[in-house]
Amino acid sequence: MSTIFRLDSSIRAVGSQSRAVASTLEDAVREQVGQLDVIRRDVGVFPLPATAWAFATQALALGVHSAPKARGERTADETTAMALATDLADEMLAADAYLFAVPLYNYGVSQHAKAWIDLLITEPRFSVKVPSPIAGRPAYLVVARGGAYGPGTPREGWDHATPWLRRIFEDVWGLNLTLIEVELTLADVNPEMASLRDLAAASLGQAHAAARHAGEQLAKQWMASPAHASTPA
Repeated sequence: MSTIFRLDSSIRAVGSQSRAVASTLEDAVREQVGQLDVIRRDVGVFPLPATAWAFATQALALGVHSAPKARGERTADETTAMALATDLADEMLAADAYLFAVPLYNYGVSQHAKAWIDLLITEPRFSVKVPSPIAGRPAYLVVARGGAYGPGTPREGWDHATPWLRRIFEDVWGLNLTLIEVELTLADVNPEMASLRDLAAASLGQAHAAARHAGEQLAKQWMASPAHASTPA
C-alpha cells in the first residue's frame, strides 16, 4: 500500500482553500490506487507546543565536559520535546510521498508550519548537517494566499513564505517538489476585493485542476512501479 504524509497548517478547519485543494489531490490518488494510507499531521487545528523547539534545541546542547548532553542530563521537558521530534521524523520516513498545505499568513510562513519544520530539523535524521533520508521522493506544496503577489501586482515580492518553504523542501530535504498555488482567497469575504472575485474563482479552479492532475500522475507512477504492483488492492 502506498503512503502519503499530509501536513495541514490552516487555522480554519472549515472553509480553508489550502485544505480543499490538498484534498482534491489526495482524492485523485485514492481514486486511482484504491487503498491509500494517509499519515495526517494537522498543526493548524492541533498545534505543536510552542516551547518544543526550544527544549529540543537545549537537549542537543553541550553538557558536561563540552560533550553533547547525555540522556540523563536532559530535563523532562527536553526529553519530551525530543520524543516528539522523533515521532515527526518517523511519520516522514514512513511515507512514499508528501502533501503540504500551507497558507500565507501576514506575508510569511504559518507559525504552525514553521514550528513543525523547526522541530523536525532538530531530529538527527533530518538535521541540515546530514544527507536527507527522503531525497528524491515526490512532494506537493499547496500554497493559499489571500491576495495577489505575482509579477506586476502591488505586492509583488511580499510573499516571504513560498521561497523559504521551497528552500527547505527542495534544497534541504531534496524532495521532488511540485508547487500548486491559489490566490485571492479573501475576495469572497472582503468587499474591497469584490472586483477580483472572477479572478479568484479562476485561480481556485486552476489550483483544483492542477491538484487533480498531480494526484493522477502520482497514482500512475505508483501503479507502474513493481512495488505497488505486488501489493493487493
